[in-house]
Amino acid sequence: MPAPTGSHDVPRWTPPLRSDELRFVLDKITAWTPLDVAMIFDDLDTAIGDRPPPAATTAALAERLRVHLKRLGDIAVADPNHPPAKKKGRLIEQARFVRDQTLPTGHQETVGLTRRLAFVVADLAEVLIETGCIQDGE
Repeated sequence: MPAPTGSHDVPRWTPPLRSDELRFVLDKITAWTPLDVAMIFDDLDTAIGDRPPPAATTAALAERLRVHLKRLGDIAVADPNHPPAKKKGRLIEQARFVRDQTLPTGHQETVGLTRRLAFVVADLAEVLIETGCIQDGE
């Protein structure tokens, strides 16, 4: 086959990110875990079920609910098809407020905060399921 003739000025390819930026993206991707809606509902059941959560696990449950709120809030504001409407915006603000509260030292107060976290998680998850942002865990 003959060699192509003529000159073709093709610009040299340049990567879209520097190596440190690519490393950052890779680290984020490898650390990512999928949203486990069933686990969210399990934690909601533990927090607002028939009995208060046991003292030994309440702090860990509150921390998991904070993580759920952060992830659900991120999903809520990132959805381009359903920008935060009045209800979703109110829930996002509630989520930020309750998530930032410090964990009390007493068990009953910790249970109260855990339940407040759980109610906001439940409301935000419901809105995200209704808008199709997440799927029900069943």
